[in-house]
Amino acid sequence: MTHQEQQHRHHHQGHEHHGSDHRASWRTAAQATLHCLTGCAIGEVLGMVIGTAAGLHNAATVAVSIALAFVFGYALTMRGVLRAGIPLRQALKVALAADTVSIAVMELIDNTVMVGVPGALAAGLSDVLFWLSLVLSLALAFVVTTPVNRWMIGRGKGHAVVHAYH
Repeated sequence: MTHQEQQHRHHHQGHEHHGSDHRASWRTAAQATLHCLTGCAIGEVLGMVIGTAAGLHNAATVAVSIALAFVFGYALTMRGVLRAGIPLRQALKVALAADTVSIAVMELIDNTVMVGVPGALAAGLSDVLFWLSLVLSLALAFVVTTPVNRWMIGRGKGHAVVHAYH
């Protein structure tokens, strides 16, 4: 651990409760979820566009969307961590720790909705059904994932690990 990280950790220890009883506000959880949602949405939309444009089967389109959601979610987190001067390998570890559960929950909800809405995945990119279903799926993913993030941040996990680098 670098001297700067030790100083930051020491600084935060004075402001947080020790042990597993950290207090995470709903605002902090919503901000973390919104950050995660941004990467997921970029990946989801790009994956759906690629899958639709390439004529991929629904399962392949969903797989591409999920993969890209993780890539973009991690990339957005890593961008901020790298700006703090953290080496690439460590930045990747931070992104994995910060975002994996959040993105996984978000993708589970998002893709369940997209698959569950009749005709949503089969709809073309110019079809209102596709875009309304995607907006609904992302909104529901946000609502379900925010309490998960609050719980994780309250235990010093998830996006709590990123805050040491901001």
